[in-house]
Amino acid sequence: MKKPIKKQKAVLIILLSNIFIAFLGIGLIIPVMPSFMNIMHLSGSTMGYLVAVFAVAQLLMSPFAGRWVDRYGRKKIIIFGLFLFGVSELIFGVGTNVSVLYISRILGGISAAFIMPGVTAYIADITSVQERAKAMGYISAAISTGFIIGPGIGGFIAEYGVRLPFFFAAAIAFLACFSSIFILKEPLTKEQLAEISAKTKQTNFISDFKRSLNPHYFIAFIIVFVLAFGLSAYETVFSLFSDHKFGFTPKDLAAIITISSIFGVVVQVFMFGKMVDILGEKKMIQLCLIIGAILSVASTVVSNFLGVLLVTCLIFLAFDLLRPALTTFLSKAGGKEQGFVAGMNSAYTSLGNIVGPAMGGILFDVNIHYPYLFAAVILLIGLGITVMWKEKQLAESFAE
Repeated sequence: MKKPIKKQKAVLIILLSNIFIAFLGIGLIIPVMPSFMNIMHLSGSTMGYLVAVFAVAQLLMSPFAGRWVDRYGRKKIIIFGLFLFGVSELIFGVGTNVSVLYISRILGGISAAFIMPGVTAYIADITSVQERAKAMGYISAAISTGFIIGPGIGGFIAEYGVRLPFFFAAAIAFLACFSSIFILKEPLTKEQLAEISAKTKQTNFISDFKRSLNPHYFIAFIIVFVLAFGLSAYETVFSLFSDHKFGFTPKDLAAIITISSIFGVVVQVFMFGKMVDILGEKKMIQLCLIIGAILSVASTVVSNFLGVLLVTCLIFLAFDLLRPALTTFLSKAGGKEQGFVAGMNSAYTSLGNIVGPAMGGILFDVNIHYPYLFAAVILLIGLGITVMWKEKQLAESFAE
């Protein structure tokens, strides 16, 4: 019998803190990147490649990390991921040439591939099916909160040195790693891990992707890709679009993103679980895709600050609710293979994060409205795919 979430506060807090710290570390460096770019004399394309290589490393490592979560245990993978994240931030902070920065970003992508499935699988193990949606909502809220707070803290710390945010990120990662060693306990026994590991074949990137094509998971994984693709395409051009069309200042953009993110976090924490209970995962996912598509089109016709703020708040909320709804569905469908499912979830997210920004940037050069219209089309395609979900298939997935 699994304990209620209320009786596992300490474990849940440390797990959510690990996710929060990872994304706080990523957010910390956002405001200092332009200054860092000037100090290192880096081109815009190089900065773009440094962003892309993180996602590529996460994509390639995710299937392996997912299997290792099932084979070696959740706790070990989480701790290793946090340690690697701290090392990557430290290397970036002391880096004086581009090759060192690439190594740092590759290590960062690998660490993200370890942390995400490790924490997701751990929480799936210790929560009941009834409380799973609430727990996954907490994970999404921790991610969003890290992104909200990160840039603000990074900007403040950078006043004392442009490299200091990287060292701060490394310090909190090592602190989280150290505390996890003593607070977390492996949720599965050696026998349970051995049983799960025995049922899976030798880890292979291609074979894992083939397994993810199983109808049992595939439609949900495609929606994961569509979400990451559409959201990253939208977010990549948001600041450029707002600057070109409205002449918004960085302060205006920061206000819009911060208010939208806080609104999304509040709804995730206090309302997401109840909404899933009422609608169910499938209807929740479909509703978010419809709202996201409509608001992507609306983004091309709004003409003032309040209009942009309202549309952005609602579209970010739709994306913020869609992510944990998908994660909840996958965790229920995954049965005992939580590591594999969480790893592939991370892999498909990374794939969308690689392709989405590239397409968004290309379309922006053609017409500033095209990325938003393109995102709307992608989300509608995702909606069409969810129609293929059969209730019987969902029931079989949940029964596992």
